[in-house]
Amino acid sequence: MDEATRFEARDTPPWLFLLLGGLAAGLIGLVVAALLVIFPDAAKDESHASKTPMPEPRLQTDPAADLKRYKAEAMERLTGYGWADREHGIAHIPIGEAMRRTAEHGIADWPVDARRVGQR
Repeated sequence: MDEATRFEARDTPPWLFLLLGGLAAGLIGLVVAALLVIFPDAAKDESHASKTPMPEPRLQTDPAADLKRYKAEAMERLTGYGWADREHGIAHIPIGEAMRRTAEHGIADWPVDARRVGQR
């Protein structure tokens, strides 16, 4: 062997691997023990389920009738007169009447230039 090309005979001593493995196992054991001390009830095998029964789901019994009733109420509101807020004196009018009035009189506080652009 040439003395000019020297190399290390051994990189790491084997006892160091045993020491590091023992330290890691000890640290894991210490963490587990600390968690059991901090959270003593965590290891108990008990059910955390709700004691009260869940209510049954409220499903639609007749979806077609519900939709029909909803559409009828919406059409009644769109085509009829009524109060939107009686305390403040706000009423609603049929949509056709509202469109007619808007076309005749315009919208209050609407810019004049926007009205001209719509008339072109």
